[in-house]
Amino acid sequence: MGKDITILFIIVICIVKSTCEIYITETSAISNSTDWIGDYTDIKTKFSVRSAEEPEEDLCYLVPGIKDSVAHCGFNKSRPTFAIIHGWSVSGLFESWIHKLVTALFERVPESNVIVVDWLDRAQLHYPSSAGNTRLVGRDIARLIHWLEVDLKYDLANLHMLGYSLGAHVAGVAGNLTNNKVNRITGLDPAGPLFEYAEHANRLSPGDAKFVDVLHTNIMGSPDLSIGIQRPVGHVDIYPNGGTAQPGCSLQDTLQMMKNFGMYHFDQLLKCSHERSVHLFIDSLVNQQQQSMAYRCSSKDAFNRGLCLSCRKNRCNNLGYGINKIRTTRSNKMYLKTGATMPYKVFHYQMKFHVFNQQNLTLNEQPIKVSLFGTHGEKEDVQLVLSSVSSNTTSSFLLTTDVDLGELLRVRLRWDSDSYFSFFNPNKFLVRRMRVKAGETQSKVVFKAESYREFANLVQGGDPVTFTKSKEARNSRTHKRTHRLKIHGSSFKGLNVASAGM
Repeated sequence: MGKDITILFIIVICIVKSTCEIYITETSAISNSTDWIGDYTDIKTKFSVRSAEEPEEDLCYLVPGIKDSVAHCGFNKSRPTFAIIHGWSVSGLFESWIHKLVTALFERVPESNVIVVDWLDRAQLHYPSSAGNTRLVGRDIARLIHWLEVDLKYDLANLHMLGYSLGAHVAGVAGNLTNNKVNRITGLDPAGPLFEYAEHANRLSPGDAKFVDVLHTNIMGSPDLSIGIQRPVGHVDIYPNGGTAQPGCSLQDTLQMMKNFGMYHFDQLLKCSHERSVHLFIDSLVNQQQQSMAYRCSSKDAFNRGLCLSCRKNRCNNLGYGINKIRTTRSNKMYLKTGATMPYKVFHYQMKFHVFNQQNLTLNEQPIKVSLFGTHGEKEDVQLVLSSVSSNTTSSFLLTTDVDLGELLRVRLRWDSDSYFSFFNPNKFLVRRMRVKAGETQSKVVFKAESYREFANLVQGGDPVTFTKSKEARNSRTHKRTHRLKIHGSSFKGLNVASAGM
């Protein structure tokens, strides 16, 4: 129960005292010569070839330099290969996610080789020592890759390495050291402590493979203390839920899990968000028809305002196995929301409405409830908090649902009371229409106030107001011109707010 707390304490003390550096803990020196890559005699890392029938069992090991091990383990040189690299392990045992990932890979790509890289002997030390050993393990893997390519004529375009936590940096070191680049490295929440400011050669970076994609799921706190690395280190860096605490990983969720399944699950409090990166990737393998979509954005705050749901010019991408391999000169930071359990996919909507009031009114942290009704389903009373609402300005926010609503037909909006006093003296706004953009379909729909007046009367703590899908062409010049005139022209200047029901 106290294992992971002790682990975290060691990391914090190590960093605060500034006594930890990335270093090699074994006595063997790393030469600048390239002769070492063809010498397989001192490789300590083991390469377990797994099978779809027994994904949990280490039944056979691929041994660089020993060609008989290829046929013995059933390694097929013509098939794609996945290499799974675990992270730090104080217990010296494989974690349960490994066989789940093996199973999912075989389910998605049955005709493949799946290798589990076993460096448990070097990974079960104190964190600084295990972090330093990533260089040694990366060298071992680089020699395996060299042997596959040179001696077995294996095409590296078929090789995909998946590294979790420290394992992501192991994959990066290996990819950096090989003569030719492997096809892809996926970093699953690469470890942060001692790597946030490390040189490229000592951590995962975009140059380590032809394509590097990264999932960041636990980047809370300052960079020096973050469990997952905060900086972008791939061609595409995806930050689910902002990269911080993941849904279903709160203290309350952990306590409920402990109540249902016992104290064994206490460690989820610390590793739940970190390990979520693995389960998001597994989800992308097994739920092929429910692929999560991520969107390029300048910041988490801008994304949460719904400002980044565009797919133009490669601004959106699939999360996980089916990602589009887009290489750019700089890393792409992408964001998305997910659910708390598998399948994790949710649907993203940008909601915008312009509010009118003759008074100069600005309110912060306003609770609202939004209900969406579509051709395939409905989602009622989604609770949100608007950071700010001001008179005669446009509010934009992000809403997500776990339901595929199809084509939206109606939107209902309710402004909840935020205090006891607002019940007796409620604030009011007028809203003419709402605009909704669906991230997954890229559709844009205008909804008009469902009222005998042109404006809906949105009252704090009052009844909900409903907007129905407009028949006007969203992009028509007439519609745009009319909208501009109503906001800035004579048709609005003469509006009497009191006569509109205020």
